[in-house]
Amino acid sequence: MLPPDSPRGRVLIIAGSDSGGGAGIQADIKTVTALGGYAATAITAVTVQNTLGVTGVHAIPVEIIEAQARAVLDDIGADAIKTGMLGDVATVEAVARLLDSAVGIPAVIDPVMIAKGGASLLPDRAVESVRTLLVPRAALLTPNAPEAEALTGLAVGDLDGQRRAGEALLALGARAVLMKGGHVPGERVADLLLTPLGETLFEGERIDSRHTHGTGCTLASACAAGLAQGLDLTAAVARAWTYVHEAMLRAPGFGAGHGPLDHAWPLRGK
Repeated sequence: MLPPDSPRGRVLIIAGSDSGGGAGIQADIKTVTALGGYAATAITAVTVQNTLGVTGVHAIPVEIIEAQARAVLDDIGADAIKTGMLGDVATVEAVARLLDSAVGIPAVIDPVMIAKGGASLLPDRAVESVRTLLVPRAALLTPNAPEAEALTGLAVGDLDGQRRAGEALLALGARAVLMKGGHVPGERVADLLLTPLGETLFEGERIDSRHTHGTGCTLASACAAGLAQGLDLTAAVARAWTYVHEAMLRAPGFGAGHGPLDHAWPLRGK
């Protein structure tokens, strides 16, 4: 973790709410706070969900989403922006406008498409807008294997597939891509960070646990917190990777389905 005198780091999070607290805005706020940053939000949707799945979604009007974000940027400001569940084409377009107005602020784009329980969180028609509008604006893109397949049309079933898809996403304009390997079969999990200058592999034993709800949101927010605090990209991802790994190991065991992580573990010490 960062020393006490490190920059606080302001992160504007544009994403959906999770009533169960394990993913979405709730996980994002917990993560940024636990890592010493300051979290502000623009909520895109209110979901009805718990560890067993999503049973309802109430979309926030696009003008309210945009107004939330602009209110934060115009007053508090941001050192990084993180996006999660966006919901539809109009929201993706609004976020693209916001990113264009936030000159010099790096954006961590988590292309959320499917909830842990399998519910679709992004219509098929919106995938193309993510590909054309958000991928080229990403300082860091953090897709899992199914999301990378949807964005590139390439199969992602092993490390070579992760690499090919990541390179295709770089070619679409992303400045860096963290290809998450949790959905890729194997005894070990490999996340691959690709930039135009090369690649860095983050690899460890797969944790045999059903408590994996919100891992993607948490990882992306941890990366955004690091960038907001002035860490270089590789250092931000490395710290985020370690944070999520430990949060999974310390999962509190709540719920009957895909349970949440222990986001607050750094606050209790090791």
